[in-house]
Amino acid sequence: MLGSSTSVKLDKDLFDRIKRCADAGGYSSPQEFVIHVLERELAKIEEGESDEDIVKKLQGLGYIE
Repeated sequence: MLGSSTSVKLDKDLFDRIKRCADAGGYSSPQEFVIHVLERELAKIEEGESDEDIVKKLQGLGYIE
């Protein structure tokens, strides 16, 4: 990973799913897979939009109220 890092707690079932997908996808670690997925999803959400547009999109997706 580049730069500083931080930790995120995940329940075991979710982590097991992530590990299985990371292994199947040829990633070197579950962390590498999570970073890739998050960066891809964030890029979709942030794509040239204002903060207000991002909030509306996240609300539409059910991530925030």
